Amino acid sequence: MKTKVSILFYAKRAKASVNGLVPIYTRITINGKRIELSSNRFVELSKWSTEAGKMKGNLEEARSINNHLDLLKIQIIDSQMELIHKKIPVTTETLKSKILGTEERQRMLIPIFQDHNKKIKELLGIEYALGTYERYQTSLKHTKDFLNWKYNISDLEISKIDHAFITDYEFYLRSVRKCANNTAVKYIKNFNKIIKLCIANDWLDKNPFANYKSKVKEVERIYLSEGEIQNIINKDFKNERLSLVRDIFLFSCFTGLAYIDVKNLTKSHISFGIDGEKWIFTHRQKTETASKIPILPITQMIIDKYKDNTECDIKNTLLPILSNQKMNEYLKEIAGVCEIEKQLTFHIARHTFATTVTLTNGVPIESVSKMLGHKNLQTTQHYAKVLDKKVSEDMKILRDKFSLNPIQQVKKIT
Repeated sequence: MKTKVSILFYAKRAKASVNGLVPIYTRITINGKRIELSSNRFVELSKWSTEAGKMKGNLEEARSINNHLDLLKIQIIDSQMELIHKKIPVTTETLKSKILGTEERQRMLIPIFQDHNKKIKELLGIEYALGTYERYQTSLKHTKDFLNWKYNISDLEISKIDHAFITDYEFYLRSVRKCANNTAVKYIKNFNKIIKLCIANDWLDKNPFANYKSKVKEVERIYLSEGEIQNIINKDFKNERLSLVRDIFLFSCFTGLAYIDVKNLTKSHISFGIDGEKWIFTHRQKTETASKIPILPITQMIIDKYKDNTECDIKNTLLPILSNQKMNEYLKEIAGVCEIEKQLTFHIARHTFATTVTLTNGVPIESVSKMLGHKNLQTTQHYAKVLDKKVSEDMKILRDKFSLNPIQQVKKIT
């Protein structure tokens, strides 16, 4: 973007002294943003020409003040040219520092990134989840490693971040770090947030992401079939811990709630809905969107099973849930016992609710989207695409059936 700088000298009437003199100020406008600096000269208001931006007349006093203003204008232009020569963005901040001779403050990338992460850490449990903080910490580490790999430096002035920097960083993530497409895109997205922060604070004049494009590849969502759910329900687990993990996993299968949202549930989140039946009223921690879910019979059975649980009473939780790591660890064991070949994780329960439990059974996609707490219907439509595979499988069964028992009417048609 071309930098437009204009210089104006004016008499500041609001600061007139008791003897009637007013100070002359310099107003510098850069791309619509202003800075005002004192010229350290005073003039009688009647002797000032607003149109010309200088003192009237040709007397010694007028010549002295006007020469001083001319020198100030030259100094401003020289400062502007020096910034351009050093490839430093000409902003109100950099030009003011140059004119006043104060030390030019360089905005370095890593401290800005670290400060951003520090603020997220301080807001854990209020606005952010631990996973969000950990992702940004990992992103910061990758950024540091990239600077060392590409430039052999530990930090970089943010004005030097350009389109080439972004594309090289993406290449580094994909090649050196061996990140998959979606993982690399997420790290770049995290880095973009830091750039947006710099732009919002006027530390950057241009956006290095302006011509950058990346695309998240759609990942096939794994979900359990009706038969696999039934196997888990019917299995008699002798191990109490496996039985607990099974129950909470099924609770998620029939509510669509993610791990953290199940963990945050209390008895106060259950109330009567518009139909007079019990519902769960909560907010997704990830998106802060409302999630209202009618309680199905199997969900109520699980709630009743743990209503007098001591751990729940102490922690004020609806269910005695384990850590996400432990849940996933035990779910692998459950998959083995139930002869489920899929990589069973807690989040598969949410996918199962969206597909096998609701959409497959004719629940409208708009209702499913609302229960899942999605911000837009497009997110929910990914699950509808998954069901195309099931349609194909069902039609294959029908096709095979027709092959074994052909409809006699076909002969009449042919």
